[in-house]
Amino acid sequence: MNRWGLAAAGVLLQIALGAVYAWSVFRVPLSKQFGWTISQVSLTFTIAIFALGFAAFFAGLWLNRVGPRVVAITGGALYGIGVALASLANHNLTWLYLSYGVIGGIGLGFSYIVPVAVLVKWFPDRRGLITGVAVGGFGAGALVTAPVATRLIASVGVLPTFLYLGITYLIVTVICGFFMQNPPPGWKPAGWNPSATQTAQRSARDYALGDAVRSWQWWVLWGLLFLNTSAGISLISQEAPMFQELAKVSAITAAGMVGVVSFGNALGRVFWAWLSDLVTRRMTFVIMYLLQVALFWILPSLHTVGIITIVSFLILMCYGGGFGTMPAFTADYFGAKNVGPIYGLMLTAWSFASVFGPVLIAQTRQSTGVYGGALHIIAVVLLLSVVLPLIVRPPRARVEMGEPTGSRMR
Repeated sequence: MNRWGLAAAGVLLQIALGAVYAWSVFRVPLSKQFGWTISQVSLTFTIAIFALGFAAFFAGLWLNRVGPRVVAITGGALYGIGVALASLANHNLTWLYLSYGVIGGIGLGFSYIVPVAVLVKWFPDRRGLITGVAVGGFGAGALVTAPVATRLIASVGVLPTFLYLGITYLIVTVICGFFMQNPPPGWKPAGWNPSATQTAQRSARDYALGDAVRSWQWWVLWGLLFLNTSAGISLISQEAPMFQELAKVSAITAAGMVGVVSFGNALGRVFWAWLSDLVTRRMTFVIMYLLQVALFWILPSLHTVGIITIVSFLILMCYGGGFGTMPAFTADYFGAKNVGPIYGLMLTAWSFASVFGPVLIAQTRQSTGVYGGALHIIAVVLLLSVVLPLIVRPPRARVEMGEPTGSRMR
């Protein structure tokens, strides 16, 4: 199989899945039509991301048993059906949570992990770049879906829009999922051998899930993803009202700013992942953390539309960069063979961050009356957390009487 063709299918699959990031276009129409509060409507997105993180873990386990094609197609079907069923949520908020949030979120998790787990095996020579490109499609999903969904809502209404989009997602994800397959065992690009730098940053063996979770390195990587995601998603959850408060702009202008900075999420997944192939994953996280420390600290003092947009764009680049870099980071430390379940479980960090980050900034804003306190807290936490990528190293097997005991699979 042409590995670049498979990569293209993976990107298209992730673009369809990443449409979930366009949820904000549904908030006001649903609130106006059914009288729900913005918070009630927004909870749908939180449920979907929370379900995604845990579903990705179970999908990773299942992937090793039945192969990536079955998992990708099943996830795509659940995702499309869940979104389509949301069209029946007429004055029934619980149904919206169950269909779009739970069913759709589980489908997201099942399909999301597949391109990541497959492409790191097909591209051992470009692990960072290829996983960044794959999940970059997820970050770009909203750029494609938001304008389409907005026009559909205006022409046919919000509930029929769910039906049309759900059918579209179902078709795209199932077709793309059909192309997902692993390379033959031991496969590598012709003439390629890892460099000395790559060898130094990679584990010498493939870890089973149990071995990986028992290592302190796995928990450090989980913490890196949790902290980075919490920071970025806190900003995402409050972008429009924050821009209105800081820049004193109208809701329409703030919405335009949101559209611009959202592109940073997609771009960052590719850029930082590409950079990690050059400067190592550890140093990439150090740079992203230190950059965000400065950006979150100065953001409350800014009041110019252009500068606020640039700073927020860079923050979302770092947010996306965590998702672009971490799959390759995980494969480096624990091997590519079981990256599906190992990284799938690590995505629970996304689930918890999707609750922690928005709650932190919302509660702090409510208690202080301004966003500055929460943004400064995030900056301080990230500054203290820089120690994590500095100390983490690949797991090394202990040698006892000439035998690598750490390589025994439990």
